[in-house]
Amino acid sequence: MTTLIHSLIDGYNDIMRHSDQRLDGWFLMDSPMPTLVAIAAYIYVVKILGPRLMRDRQPIHLREVLIVYNAFQVVFSAWIFYEFGMGGWFRGYSYRCQPVDYSNNSIATRMMHASWWYYFSKFTEFFDTIFFVMRKKFEHVSTLHVIHHGCMPISVWIGVKFTPGGHSTFFGLLNTFVHIVMYTYYLLSALGDRYRRFLWWKKYLTALQMIQFVAIFCHAFQLVFIECNYPRAFMWWIGGHAVLFFFLFSDFYKQAYVNKRKSAKNNIAAKMSNGALKNGAANGFANGHAGKYSNGHANGHANGHANGHANGHANGHANSVAHIGTKTRQVDSDVIEFSGSSAGNTRSRFQDKLD
Repeated sequence: MTTLIHSLIDGYNDIMRHSDQRLDGWFLMDSPMPTLVAIAAYIYVVKILGPRLMRDRQPIHLREVLIVYNAFQVVFSAWIFYEFGMGGWFRGYSYRCQPVDYSNNSIATRMMHASWWYYFSKFTEFFDTIFFVMRKKFEHVSTLHVIHHGCMPISVWIGVKFTPGGHSTFFGLLNTFVHIVMYTYYLLSALGDRYRRFLWWKKYLTALQMIQFVAIFCHAFQLVFIECNYPRAFMWWIGGHAVLFFFLFSDFYKQAYVNKRKSAKNNIAAKMSNGALKNGAANGFANGHAGKYSNGHANGHANGHANGHANGHANGHANSVAHIGTKTRQVDSDVIEFSGSSAGNTRSRFQDKLD
């Protein structure tokens, strides 16, 4: 047993002698143990301790915190992306074969610093999961989510410790670009309902992450077919991560979008086969047919009563007026006739007296 332990220690020391000595003394870079401890603590907090502490508590509202955090991540990712570019990818790096520059020139050291900051950003991303736990969104703390965030710090630590530049930093370049887009989405989501109309592209964000892994896979494994002064072990390391994450994200994509759409279609088909639509049409016809007669009868009675009352009132009023007019004309005629006859008789009697 002692011999085995000494062999492991000797093997570890032999491997570490091939690391980049420029990083000696950098924060968290002298040994992988702090990174492994941080990963173990992260998994324990988000899978065991956090859910236990939040079990009997109300979700914590973190809207303002999320806005600040996601805005920070957008700016931080954009800055690292720019540094990766200015450290080589925007300044002549070969996309086919790019060895690591271990010199102390300004461009090489700039890429080394960008690589370390990319490694450090993997710890700030732990807060994605911690915030899910604090808000009791445990369904988001999936196996995919925890594996992705748990693997990245140690994976990037190995890359930075041995190859802080060159071919494998293409992974960091693409990944920070995707994170700019991703945290922009999260920022808009945290801003509230008035920005919901800008969040229609969630499905395409997952597709972008899958495209990223395909691009990293193709970029890494092209070294199988060409000679390049770059450690092949890191080709397999980076390419293997791309394959793993591609299948994890593609499985999530299928469950979240493809299977959900198929399930919705199957539910519609089941309803049709069970006669829901047919029964609905029959019931609609029967109800409409019955409603037509019952409503027609009721409406006819009500309308007849109302119209009869209104028409009777109107006709009665009109007939009364006409009758009064007729009577008036008759009275006028009688008055005229009486007046005429009376006047004639009066004149006749007056004339008789004169005679």
